[in-house]
Amino acid sequence: MSSNSPAPGAGQMPPQNNGPPYLPTTASLGGLPTPIPDDPISAVLLALFVGSAALHMAIFQINLRRSHKFIFSVLLFGFSMARITALAMRLAWASHPTNTSIAIAANVFVAAGVLLLFLVNLMFAQRVVRAYHPAFGWNTAVRWVFRGLYASVVGVLVMVVTVSVHMFFTLDVDVRARERSVQLFAGTYLAVLAFLPIPIVLVARAAASGRKARHDDEEGTGTKVVREKFGTGRFRTKIWLLLVTSALLTLGAGFRVGVNFAPRPLANPAWYHSKPAYYCFNYVIELIVVYAYGLARFDRRFHVPDGAKGPGDYSAGKIGVNREEDVFGPDGDQDGDGDDTSGTAPVGGADESEHTWRRSDMTALGDEGEYGGRKSGMTELEKQPQKQEV
Repeated sequence: MSSNSPAPGAGQMPPQNNGPPYLPTTASLGGLPTPIPDDPISAVLLALFVGSAALHMAIFQINLRRSHKFIFSVLLFGFSMARITALAMRLAWASHPTNTSIAIAANVFVAAGVLLLFLVNLMFAQRVVRAYHPAFGWNTAVRWVFRGLYASVVGVLVMVVTVSVHMFFTLDVDVRARERSVQLFAGTYLAVLAFLPIPIVLVARAAASGRKARHDDEEGTGTKVVREKFGTGRFRTKIWLLLVTSALLTLGAGFRVGVNFAPRPLANPAWYHSKPAYYCFNYVIELIVVYAYGLARFDRRFHVPDGAKGPGDYSAGKIGVNREEDVFGPDGDQDGDGDDTSGTAPVGGADESEHTWRRSDMTALGDEGEYGGRKSGMTELEKQPQKQEV
């Protein structure tokens, strides 16, 4: 067999229906699924996503019982469920290759699920910006820019789903050309969106370092980079976790849009349409991301106090806010790396000296009964024997 021959199922021409919906006439990433090898591969990946869904839901439920609400665990649970559905649809499609309804559902779930991961990374990037530059990060204009990015994800999702479904119901060349243009725009935009957290975090970190250097020149002191700490663990670990996951998601998004920019006939697909490329650049990358977040306990690392609305709220506790020590215990160094970055303060903003004063008073109260009282806790009159009444 020639080394350039298409993978099984990748170049097969499925029988076309006489009427809509119509199966695609160009090669797609992954090609037409077949029982072998798609069924065993899809089954293994499906089981792994079941594990990720269970992991993130378990983390959410445990935290919820501690009054620690971390909604991102629910988002990753929802993403895992979307991937489970997509793989189940692919398994069904492999057994029913001419069923266009199953093909449509499989393509929609593949395109839609990954957007949740893009949103999660963008929100984490926003938290990093607010930590390094509170005044800038909490600025109303910056806040609306991020909100616009979040809303644009929903808009792009609607565009992708609409044109992807409609292409199955028309053979008009001009309409398909316009819908392909929409797909290319949406794919490119999502690839940029997946990449966006990387420059956002790097620029925020560089600007904070520049501010530190200017302060050192003016004051002649060796000050550290000023930032509002949030969550637990080292801040550099948060940065690396966000950068690596964003890079992986960018790789997957870039590969998918690159495949769309280089169409091939259904009977003559290229290597990038193969099944290994489909599974690796979609599901394997996403599995690495969801398990990395779960096993690294991102629910602790990226947690911020409930009700944070402005500068200082990340690192200063407030009445009614779940503090890290309330949720995770008194030790802020959960990683054992010696870097206590819990970034929390006592309720009401009281400092440590005030709490030390209160503890000393409570100790005195337990030993002496009242401030300035005698150690026995009894007055001289109380020490005298009392006469018993007959």
